[in-house]
Amino acid sequence: MLDPQLDAPAREGLVQDARGQIEADGSLKQENSWGLRKMAYEINKRTEADYRWFRFEAPSTLLDSLDHNLKIADGVLRFRIFKVDPDAPVIVPPATSAAPGPRERAPQGAGDDRGDSSPSDDSSDE
Repeated sequence: MLDPQLDAPAREGLVQDARGQIEADGSLKQENSWGLRKMAYEINKRTEADYRWFRFEAPSTLLDSLDHNLKIADGVLRFRIFKVDPDAPVIVPPATSAAPGPRERAPQGAGDDRGDSSPSDDSSDE
């Protein structure tokens, strides 16, 4: 997950560096750019990140080097390296959608699905 406040060429430079490391000592199987997406929680006062995804085969020495370089790279908000079964299906990026807004409260006294009536429905004969 890359910092969206970096300009596009800087983010692409980070991606090129990671790709170069992978291709130099391993085998890049697939790469996806999921684009700017809202994060589940804030990281470094950022609410969005530029998501990038690589699937590759590599020796443990490359994993150690990649881990080190991504930890110290400015502009990398978060990263994860997972070991997966080579026969596992490739992840299809989820569709982007508008983030749900805060839940709106019904006006006080408004009815709900239990059949309650709102105060404006005072039609009783007193």
